[in-house]
Amino acid sequence: MTKRRVSLPPFAEEGLEEFLAEVDERLSSDEDTCDVVEDILVDLHGDREAYERWQDGGDVTPAERVRLQGYDPCNATVESEYYAEKDEDRYEESKYLQWLWRQFDSTPMADNVAFALRFRRMLAGHLFEDCGEGCRFFKGITFSYGHNITVGDNVVIHDDVHLDDRGQLTIGDRVSIADDVHVYSHDHDVVDQTTVRNYHTIVEDDVRLTYDSMVRAGVRVGENAILAAKGVAQSDIPAHHVAAGTPATSISVKPGWESVAEPIEGATEDRREERRLEMDIPDGLNTFDEFQRELQPPDT
Repeated sequence: MTKRRVSLPPFAEEGLEEFLAEVDERLSSDEDTCDVVEDILVDLHGDREAYERWQDGGDVTPAERVRLQGYDPCNATVESEYYAEKDEDRYEESKYLQWLWRQFDSTPMADNVAFALRFRRMLAGHLFEDCGEGCRFFKGITFSYGHNITVGDNVVIHDDVHLDDRGQLTIGDRVSIADDVHVYSHDHDVVDQTTVRNYHTIVEDDVRLTYDSMVRAGVRVGENAILAAKGVAQSDIPAHHVAAGTPATSISVKPGWESVAEPIEGATEDRREERRLEMDIPDGLNTFDEFQRELQPPDT
């Protein structure tokens, strides 16, 4: 469906562009990213007066102190911070930017589409491994790290999508990802869930991942393919195919693409192991087992 163009009033557009340029410049500079994020969040949440009072030694309640400290990403942890195999050097910067992305989404400005889409696209240029032109990122998108994601041109990712890049995630040009989709790049062993395997997951050009569908770690969704609503891609989807169900299987070829598409019979092939990524856990790392289970299969 063709969409109409919508523009902000000139004075609003001017303020928006000035703010985006300032944030982009600061994130590109040698200024400490943690300090930049804290400063931006204080202002976006309208808490400058309380923050300055606290910084000057004034009285604040315990709740105020926790809130004000929380603008600084160094005073917070997120789930992916606990992953033992992560690249510590890359993650430090990614965490700060991820915190800015998430906390921005909790502000009223996150619902101003004309502003929020450009703000997130600007952040993606700093956070992702690579991000193309013309991308539109809507509200509630989450990632594991961010720095293992590559996104092509003119990609649209809608509300409440999870992009897991614990492994590696590549998204091609002109991809459409609908609300509530989950794309994974790590998986857990079926016997010992503390054993994690990372993969390279690939979503090729012109793919549509429709509402509430899921792509399993290591799967390749081929060019111009569709994964139907609530479908679970546990193995590769060939180019130009429409896949549906759990597990998703090819149910048709897109009309007009029959001459270049694989036959439906046997098309959905599991080739995940070809995209398995080796990972190293640093020696002497202080680890913990959150489950504390001692389950042993009786037949092994």
